[in-house]
Amino acid sequence: MGAGNRELATDNWHLRICFDRKIRIVHAARFAYVSGMTSNAILSEDEVIQQADEMRSTPANRSEARRWQAVLKRDSTLDGAFVFGVSSTGVFCRPSCPARRPRRENVQFFEHATAAEQAGYRACLRCRPKAVDGNPQSAVVRAACRYIEQHIEDRLTLSGLAKQVRRSPFHLQRTFKTVLGVSPKAYMDACRLRQVKQNLRDGHDVTTSLYAAGYGSSSRLYERTAGQLGMTPEKYRRGAVATVVRYTIAASPLGRMLIAVTDKGICAIQFADSEAALQQGLMREFPFAVRKRDDAALAEWKTSLGRLIDGQEAHPSSSLPLDIRATAFQRRVWECLQKIPRGETRSYSAVAKKIGMPKAARAVARACATNPVAVAIPCHRVVREDGESGGYRWGVERKEKLLAMERGAGA
Repeated sequence: MGAGNRELATDNWHLRICFDRKIRIVHAARFAYVSGMTSNAILSEDEVIQQADEMRSTPANRSEARRWQAVLKRDSTLDGAFVFGVSSTGVFCRPSCPARRPRRENVQFFEHATAAEQAGYRACLRCRPKAVDGNPQSAVVRAACRYIEQHIEDRLTLSGLAKQVRRSPFHLQRTFKTVLGVSPKAYMDACRLRQVKQNLRDGHDVTTSLYAAGYGSSSRLYERTAGQLGMTPEKYRRGAVATVVRYTIAASPLGRMLIAVTDKGICAIQFADSEAALQQGLMREFPFAVRKRDDAALAEWKTSLGRLIDGQEAHPSSSLPLDIRATAFQRRVWECLQKIPRGETRSYSAVAKKIGMPKAARAVARACATNPVAVAIPCHRVVREDGESGGYRWGVERKEKLLAMERGAGA
């Protein structure tokens, strides 16, 4: 080199050479890995940390992460699927709540509003999460029911229905039965039967009514209508023309009493103040049937019912076979009523809980009001929550008198 000072200085990465006129920076060469690894196999520090976090994540953490994203996006499609509580305010909201988003560390997720309330949170007054649906299971079942009703003519399967509501078949089956007390298949059958009945009443022939309701064969229709219609679809289409309904009218402690039977069992038990009122009620119940009064042939039925009213017959189903039409829900309610001991009462809400549907108290009341066979199905033993007798299809006075008779006989 020429004259001047020469100085060699090194640091971690650079070799610095000083010349008289210019300072040149030369990068020291880095040696490649002998194994020849590709460059994307070497992770940065941030990537290593991120990968470790992903490995430590659990399904619960991933689920909460998805819910938090739904909260950030205000995803209204998940309203009813969950709610989130905010510890700093003490309220819980639905995912689409328009309020300002809370900090993540202050958020706790709950499956439904009831769980949030039990944890001490109160409902948000802005988004009203309980108004969306206090129980997400009910929302799922409601969506499934609407889909069944709108596609009743299709060949519906449990797996296909579960796919529509984004649930597994097992989960939907269990949830459906918990909320409604019947399986999805039973609900489909009830909807199809209702559609068939409507089509027959509208004057359509049996074959058209059958296939329009989604039945694949006439044999399946007949086997389902046998126990619920008490007659063939053709007879139902003609308004039960030629179906013989025999009846008798007799005195009872509750006034004039009518008993009507088909060849399968009792189809009506009614009370009124006069025979004319009873005959009018029977005509409304069976408008096109052949109604025949037959006091002699029904004397045994009249005696059995009298023993039931007087408390001498403990199990009416053993001596009084019934031939009644009922939905799946009505049948569950009526079977529950028949198990109430004589002289005792139950509230509408108690009956709803007994059949596994605690929120169906009003539906239970409607099922009692549509009971066609008084006393045989003891709907008079269901009263209001406060102990008041409540309504009765044949008059509140008869209900109170019947209850008093039963209590007196049991004393």
